[in-house]
Amino acid sequence: MDACREKRRRCTKLRVSTDNNDSEKMMHREIERQRRQEMASLYASLRSLLPLNFIQGKRSTSDQVNEAVNYIKYLQRKIKELSSRRDELMLLSRGSFLDDSKDEMEMMNHVMVRQCLVGVEIVFSSRCCGGQPQLSSVFQVLCENGLCLLNSISSIVDDRLIYTIHAEVSDMTLIDVAQLEERLTRMK
Repeated sequence: MDACREKRRRCTKLRVSTDNNDSEKMMHREIERQRRQEMASLYASLRSLLPLNFIQGKRSTSDQVNEAVNYIKYLQRKIKELSSRRDELMLLSRGSFLDDSKDEMEMMNHVMVRQCLVGVEIVFSSRCCGGQPQLSSVFQVLCENGLCLLNSISSIVDDRLIYTIHAEVSDMTLIDVAQLEERLTRMK
């Protein structure tokens, strides 16, 4: 009889021990499942912040994180470019060019032409009063050079009129940016 009781006691201990292990395993599984769900949610959130050209097709999580890193680097480069462009525009709006005398500088048109994603960006600055070219003349020059106007923004800063023009071009090899800049600078 003692042997039977001893056997039952061992079985009960084994069952309790097994139950504890099972509950610990279930708890561990649940915690791990919640962690995976949270990570999936965070990856989905990251993916939603990326532009489509950075997440092409179905990709692995590591590829998506790598593309996020690439996108952040791209944005950092863009910030530097835009900061330098802003600084150039500030100089342009103040008319601070070392080689020109003050009178020549005030009368002169300042033009910056550079390539952008869709074609060409032109920043055109001229004196607000007399001697400024008509905007339609600027558009005519763009049309003659095979450029299609996308948008134009104008503002007045320190008695100078500044236009920022974006123009689309079908083939960048047909456009001579330096020649276009020179032609727009000479306009009266």
